[in-house]
Amino acid sequence: MRWLLVKNFFYGHGDHSAVPIHNAHMRSTTLAYFIAFSFLILTSIPGSPQTKSQLKLLSHTITLANGKTFSLSLPEGFDISIAAEGLKRVRFMAKAPDGRLFVTDMYNRTDNSRGMVYILDGFDPQTGKFARVIPYLQHLRNPNSVAFYTDAAGQPWLYLALTDKLERFRFHPGEQSPTSTPEVLATYPDYGLNYKYGGWHLTRTMVFYENHLYVSVGSSCNACEEKEEIRASISVMDTDGKHQRIIARSMRNAVGLRAVNGSIYATNMGADHLGNNAPDDTMFALDPKISGPQNYGWPYCYFKNGRSFPDPQFASSVAKADCGKVPTPFTTFAAHSSPLGLEYFDSTAGREELKGSFLVALHGASRKRLKRGYSVVRVRAGMKPQDFITGFLQDGIVYGRPCDIFRMGADSFLLTDDYSGVIYYIHPK
Repeated sequence: MRWLLVKNFFYGHGDHSAVPIHNAHMRSTTLAYFIAFSFLILTSIPGSPQTKSQLKLLSHTITLANGKTFSLSLPEGFDISIAAEGLKRVRFMAKAPDGRLFVTDMYNRTDNSRGMVYILDGFDPQTGKFARVIPYLQHLRNPNSVAFYTDAAGQPWLYLALTDKLERFRFHPGEQSPTSTPEVLATYPDYGLNYKYGGWHLTRTMVFYENHLYVSVGSSCNACEEKEEIRASISVMDTDGKHQRIIARSMRNAVGLRAVNGSIYATNMGADHLGNNAPDDTMFALDPKISGPQNYGWPYCYFKNGRSFPDPQFASSVAKADCGKVPTPFTTFAAHSSPLGLEYFDSTAGREELKGSFLVALHGASRKRLKRGYSVVRVRAGMKPQDFITGFLQDGIVYGRPCDIFRMGADSFLLTDDYSGVIYYIHPK
């Protein structure tokens, strides 16, 4: 578009009537006007480099209770504090009907039967800390996602997504442990690369939208043709588990889900066999009202620089997808960034740095030498992701791996780190 504006300035608006400027005086005068005109054009187009609100990040010293000290960088005008620490693989958060926050903890990668759900209680915005961290559920199989829903009769429910099943408990405000037995709403395959860890892509994530529950289930492998329909999918069901159906197929590992403005936004991780610089990790906007399941391409297609390409490993497969029909991502991330949790800040956000933006937690590449991820980025429609919090990987040393983001107020949020077992509170100064 910018080239067309410059071309039209010199040559006119119609290709057949274009007449170049030959007179030397006119060329000199025109050049002066052109420079001024170009500056106006470049600074008036939304999203141009001159008008992008580039984030100036400032360093903040972090000192954990275990004595570890490092620095994290945040946008100017924001501060960070430690809201809770001493946890293990602390994952995703949700607010209960009684106002308390609940968070899952997957313990560690050597034991998949010691997961927890904690209550985060007594938050003090002045200190940025929780007064109490209370165990609510114990001995769980890789709890990743917790959510709450109140049915038409006024009964609140706590939903819990484990590797092998989705269950719900009747919830009673103020309780510090479940006072009811769970109802199992769905079961999921729990084998794969390594049964000890619960299989490849062992997390299940939930989000509610318009009285329906959406659940993502990752693939059983890096790149393969699945034998079970529920693998590498996002499904939807009634809140009691009935009428389950798949709305997204071939979504390799969609760990982050958020319902925003009539869409279900999902972060998704690409495969690992295509080198250091492919494929893009992705974020999609799904239409929850879609009548039939959409195919998102994996394992037959992958994204590079936002474009879909066929994976040569599956070129001879009779089941291969048409990569030209794969939905376009809302945004993409550098290969192996591993996007997880996401949060949206609408027009009620007071800070321009957050208004109309997603924040996405990039868990980080297992190949540390790539220096990909290990950060929180800001995502706006039509713009490339921009760093919002950095410093979780420095000089080859991992200080944290961002997991989930939960909005606390207009301009403040919590961030879980499942590497150091820390929950951070980020807020305006």
